[in-house]
Amino acid sequence: MKNLKFYFGIEFVDLQNINRFCMKKNLVFVFFVFIGFVSSLQAQPISIKTSSVSFTERTDKNNWTKWSDFVKAEILITIDGKKNRIVVNSPEIQVFTIKSYGDKTETDTDKIIPFDCIDNNGSKCKIFVITRKKEANRMQFYINYSDVKFVYNIYN
Repeated sequence: MKNLKFYFGIEFVDLQNINRFCMKKNLVFVFFVFIGFVSSLQAQPISIKTSSVSFTERTDKNNWTKWSDFVKAEILITIDGKKNRIVVNSPEIQVFTIKSYGDKTETDTDKIIPFDCIDNNGSKCKIFVITRKKEANRMQFYINYSDVKFVYNIYN
């Protein structure tokens, strides 16, 4: 290293080079800590409480009926990324195997997290966790089949 200086028996070195080295080392450390933190979040089950549920059905003419009125539904939903499973603890427990995780998307109005799933009867469905940004960040949990859709109002 350049510019070595001795004062009172102490060796001083070029601090700029050491600072650059330390900064690079710190950035690498922070990067790996962040990656580990994000990975651990995906591995932790997420529990969500619901307050109400509504549904719509596909008609014979391939249209959707009007959404039903929301009815009280205080149940627990668990999203377990480690087990690739979503469990809706309704009176009839619904278990969904997550086949693929979609890309999180964000618009001016919504944040959407999609999942492609198969239920415990073998039927394919899409599940979405949606945050309505312009509605005080109201959160909803959608289960969409080809012939029926359910939406739960949720909170943490």
